[in-house]
Amino acid sequence: MLPRKILVTYYAATVLFLWLDYGFDINVRVAFLESAPGLKTLYYLVCFTCLALVLWRPALTTFVGMIESLATLMALIINMALRSMIVSDSMIESGSGFVTIPEIVNFLIAGGAAYVAYLQGIRSMASRSGPY
Repeated sequence: MLPRKILVTYYAATVLFLWLDYGFDINVRVAFLESAPGLKTLYYLVCFTCLALVLWRPALTTFVGMIESLATLMALIINMALRSMIVSDSMIESGSGFVTIPEIVNFLIAGGAAYVAYLQGIRSMASRSGPY
């Protein structure tokens, strides 16, 4: 798994990403949820909850990082799939709602990082449990 300090820093950086997003309208961390403000807020809350968990119970760091990475992957895939495969009449009429280049870049970066973190978490958990 990623070293604990990196994971804690990643979750603590949520404050910076939240400030950039709501203060300056620069959405770096959750560009894939730009079209769903409620889910975006929920995602930020999940990140703060993960931070609280890894600070409160350091032994859970690997598990928390693995579960959060899996949740991020699922949210990325579902959101991007729905928006790119299901085109509504209102999207065609207004020309809005389509997946944008920044969202694709965010998908690739966030998805790649989440995938690597998830795999590292699986490997770490498997090595701790020993043979089945």
